Amino acid sequence: MKKYFVAWLALAALLLSGVVAAAESNVDELRQEWEAISVAADKDKRDRLKNLAAQAEALAKAHPNDAEVLAWQGIITAGYARELSGLSALSNAKEARAVLERAIEIDPEGYNASAYVTLGVLYARAPGWPVGFGDKKKAEEIFKKALSIRSEGADVNGYYAEFLAEQKRNDEAKKYAQKAANAEPREGRDNSDGILIDNAKALVETLN
Repeated sequence: MKKYFVAWLALAALLLSGVVAAAESNVDELRQEWEAISVAADKDKRDRLKNLAAQAEALAKAHPNDAEVLAWQGIITAGYARELSGLSALSNAKEARAVLERAIEIDPEGYNASAYVTLGVLYARAPGWPVGFGDKKKAEEIFKKALSIRSEGADVNGYYAEFLAEQKRNDEAKKYAQKAANAEPREGRDNSDGILIDNAKALVETLN
């Protein structure tokens, strides 16, 4: 009986490793397409993001407890929301928020702060009550949480700098924009992080 139990455990571990590997492979495909879209012509972005959001949703349904998958679904859905307007934009922003909050429930580090960064942007940019869920105070709390996890990122520093600049807190904004401008792109994120670094450099110039 014992040898059958051991064999069952081995089989379960093998199957689980296959599921994890499949999820990682599919996440890598999402990331690669996200990077390609980030430098694509504007006319192509909406349709490509729509398709990518659908792929991310399907992957999340297959892996509902994988924080990395959920974080990417949230990032992509938030990106798609930015390409829309009105109720469609708000609906997708709400979906992204729910997914990112679920990712953080599973992984308190929020996929190395990425879930927190996107969530902070959503709270900063969404309309406030009664139309939407936007909340500047909550956005800042989330950005600071992201900074506590990964303080040197182009994304967290860049988006937080933009948030501070919008609040007319220019001295603080310049500090974080400079950090973003000096950041190194993450591995496999050269396009999207490169854009954030360039944006940060431009922001520094406007704040001088």
